[in-house]
Amino acid sequence: MTRRREKAAQPVGTRRAAREFVFRVLFEAERGDLPLGTVFTRTEGAMREGDDTFAPLSAEALEFAQQLMRGIAEHRSEIDDTLHRTIRGWSFDQMAQTDLNVLRLATYEMLHTPEPHPPVIESAVRIARKFGGDESGKFVNGVLAGLSRSMNVRRTDSPRTEG
Repeated sequence: MTRRREKAAQPVGTRRAAREFVFRVLFEAERGDLPLGTVFTRTEGAMREGDDTFAPLSAEALEFAQQLMRGIAEHRSEIDDTLHRTIRGWSFDQMAQTDLNVLRLATYEMLHTPEPHPPVIESAVRIARKFGGDESGKFVNGVLAGLSRSMNVRRTDSPRTEG
């Protein structure tokens, strides 16, 4: 086995790899109109069987991917409502499915995890550039930066309680 293949066979433990895995599950589920859980299980099985389409995830990265999938499934309507309010001039039907699913993934993290926004946005932009069209990275960056700003404004506008 070559060094390249040996390196590729090593489990990847990064959050970025887990996010990319989840993005691919979201995209396939959307395209095939299939339940997220079914696609996740099938994709995980393909990864474990050595399908070189997917980087093998470490146990920690796979757990993170599962948390993301559960959260997205649980909060899907809220995520989509947030994106409808954030994206101006585009409907979901007009957007590339790659961009929409990257946005769904990042929006979930921004709304429901303690992860700082900059690495979430950076990771989303990288995934959009890798799988989307020429302008996908810029589009995703613009939408998520606007969402982050509006979330920060809401946080600073909320009343503070004295302790």
